[in-house]
Amino acid sequence: MNALRRAWEAEHGSGSVVGLAPSAVAAQVLADDLGIATENTAKWWQNHLIHGTTFEARQLVIIDEASLAGALSLDRITHLAHEAGAKVLLVGDYAQLQSVDAGGAFAMIARDRADTPELVDVHRFTHVWEKTASLELRHGRTAAIDTYLAHQRITDGDGEAMTDAAYNAWRTDRDAGLVSVLIAETHQDMTVLNGRARADLILNKTLNPDREVELRDGTAAGVGDTIITRLNNRNLRTLAGRDWVRNGDIWTVTAVGDDGTITIARDYGTGTTVRDDGTIRARKRGRRFGGSILLPAAYVAEHVDLGYAVTAYRAQGITTDTAHVLVEPTSTRETFYVAMTRGRHSNHAYVTLDHADDHAQPHPGDDPHATARSVLYGVLQHSGAELSAHETIVAEQEQWGSIAQLAAEYETIAAAAQRDRWATLVRGSGLTEEQAESAIESEAFGPLAAELRRAEANHHNVDALLPRLVAVRGFGDADDIAAVLHYRVERATARPAGSGRTRKPARLIAGLLPRAHGVIDAEMRAALDEREELIEARADATLEAALTENAAWTKALGTPLADRRRAAAWRKSARVVAAYRDRYRITDDAPIGAPPESAAQKIDAARARSALDKVRQLVADESRQTEVDLQAVRRDQPGPGRSI
Repeated sequence: MNALRRAWEAEHGSGSVVGLAPSAVAAQVLADDLGIATENTAKWWQNHLIHGTTFEARQLVIIDEASLAGALSLDRITHLAHEAGAKVLLVGDYAQLQSVDAGGAFAMIARDRADTPELVDVHRFTHVWEKTASLELRHGRTAAIDTYLAHQRITDGDGEAMTDAAYNAWRTDRDAGLVSVLIAETHQDMTVLNGRARADLILNKTLNPDREVELRDGTAAGVGDTIITRLNNRNLRTLAGRDWVRNGDIWTVTAVGDDGTITIARDYGTGTTVRDDGTIRARKRGRRFGGSILLPAAYVAEHVDLGYAVTAYRAQGITTDTAHVLVEPTSTRETFYVAMTRGRHSNHAYVTLDHADDHAQPHPGDDPHATARSVLYGVLQHSGAELSAHETIVAEQEQWGSIAQLAAEYETIAAAAQRDRWATLVRGSGLTEEQAESAIESEAFGPLAAELRRAEANHHNVDALLPRLVAVRGFGDADDIAAVLHYRVERATARPAGSGRTRKPARLIAGLLPRAHGVIDAEMRAALDEREELIEARADATLEAALTENAAWTKALGTPLADRRRAAAWRKSARVVAAYRDRYRITDDAPIGAPPESAAQKIDAARARSALDKVRQLVADESRQTEVDLQAVRRDQPGPGRSI
């Protein structure tokens, strides 16, 4: 952008480039990069309304961090620029965090235009592998999880243990002289970590708590503390007037007044260098401050926080040596991507496994057997980016028409429609009346019913099977009879009924979802049939769209076949893979995506993998047949001295 600014000014004269950004901190960074005065968009608009500030013909208006700009703000500025004959350049990363106002405009424009230029190389990271991994995170590709795991950048455990691990690692880096950031998921976590960091600094005599002031969140600060200011105030300036207090600025406290005021300055005293061999050397401590600013007591009490730990929103835009990131199932792709790309030399994630996941859609955080991989898989699948109005309509239509949604509806209706049938089967299976009622009222009755439906779809006679499984062994030591029955049914029906030529193909919708049989209620039956048709149609449409767009995962399918019979079998199997991807929202280039974690997905993954193997076999068979036909043609062609 600096090169662009100089080139534009060479063509159109000094002052022909205007620099704007959504926040005062981002505007200052842009000013440092461009070498010109810049402003935040809100202040510029205020100046326009009050003082008549506007654009001129042939000016270049650069709006940096455009993903953080609200749609209304962008619309106002671009409208004025258009009227004046100026050009607007939006710069930023649409995959990062977005505006707290109505946003999504920048992302929509970037995705909708065919000529959007993007940087193709990443220069921040010391390690080459982390460049590629960061881009995979950006696009939500779950293969990145295994990359970070392989480089020992991910730790998992319960919330308390992960908080301790992240904090201790951050503290070790800071003690070694590295510039490190500790990123928390919530403001509550941030406050706790800030308090802990300050307590440790007092214990090791780095800070003297004799004189301190209370801050906005109930914590305290004294001389030597790192703090963050939360409100722009242009009246609070250095003596030279070159620097002022911005929202999101990080400072060091240099003095505390008896009246609750504090004196702050920027700290330029620590950092690191990287040797040619990749090792890190810390520069010596020895603080070197910029100009001082006196903060009034009222500002301190209402708009100052400790600055040792931050949220991902505060971390966006900063670059450090290392980053230590607390990740919960509620995290989004954007917060995780931003947090894991702050450190030059390393970025570590500490994944909490024992916290509930309240995303709108079910994610692995609700699983008592959750792992770092399963939680992060859910995080990368959950985008928190705000969409434009147009994109919201498209996304809603996509969501409600997806196999994930339709399958959930089908299974919910099937569970209600078949409940009486399965309850009657349990009561007549040989259990005592008390045992039967206990099983029916259990939370495990739903999974048992789903397992019975799956078994029936695989042509097992569940009416005869369940009594046999009940008679195998008693239930005297069982805590949950329904759970025990679910396990027995699952084991007994792991393979379809029959063998060899007598084995019938499973009765599955789109090759994945077991059909519900024996539903008597006409309305329930109609609702199930309607969703079955929609799921089948969606599977066809998903495969067709992927083939038309040449989606990366379709390369594994080979080319469509010429032989009509094989082509029909090829499409039937390929649509199972497409349906699996749609049901589990897989965005990986690999056809089946990352290894599944839940038992239900493992079953569907096995079906999709079997279908993929069949596709490959069909392609191989046609290739061999084509070669045989070519050889036959060659044999029949006349050679030297031959005639036909």
